[in-house]
Amino acid sequence: MPCPARDIDFELLRLQMVEQQLQARGISDASVLRAMRTVPREVFVPDAYRHDAYRDAPLPIGSGQTISQPYIVALMTELLRLTAFDRVLEIGTGSGYQAAVLATITPHVYSVERIDRLAQGARKALNSIGLPAVRILTADGTHGWPEHAPFDAIIVTSGAPGVPEPLKLQLAEHGRLVIPSGTRYSQTLFLIERRGKDFTETEHGGCVFVPLVGRHGWSDDS
Repeated sequence: MPCPARDIDFELLRLQMVEQQLQARGISDASVLRAMRTVPREVFVPDAYRHDAYRDAPLPIGSGQTISQPYIVALMTELLRLTAFDRVLEIGTGSGYQAAVLATITPHVYSVERIDRLAQGARKALNSIGLPAVRILTADGTHGWPEHAPFDAIIVTSGAPGVPEPLKLQLAEHGRLVIPSGTRYSQTLFLIERRGKDFTETEHGGCVFVPLVGRHGWSDDS
């Protein structure tokens, strides 16, 4: 039986996670490692799973969604090559954990979540750790957030059947887009970079995310 959350040394677990799950697998960006050491992941998981907050695995957050495993969060963030001045769009706010990691690196974070219950929970969690500046919109994320485009970086935290065209068009010059794309049950992680009207892509391993649902994603989440 898991011990009560009040008896768990989350700070120690967080430091061990960074060393054993991230650095051991090659995550080396100093700003990413600092963010992963700083953000209290336990705040972004349901109470029933808080004792597993730093486990090397995704966890359910309700509404059929998950919080990604720490390594995937760190890898996708590292691929964005963020600076403190970059404007970042996240598609799929979920619990708010990925947004918190991004906002620890740059204050210019915009996030779109189609499930209002999750968007509200993410706002509450982000506010509780002093990150109220993250802007969250409840909408179909496959359309992006054109009112605030262009973005230096875009991160998609669910699996798409392809790269939504609106997201590509909302990338700034030299912008980076990280997205898992493939089938509903298995994807490849892609980094897409914009140079004028041209886009280059590189692959960064297999992954499994919940489906990206929306006009430019999967038709439903059944």
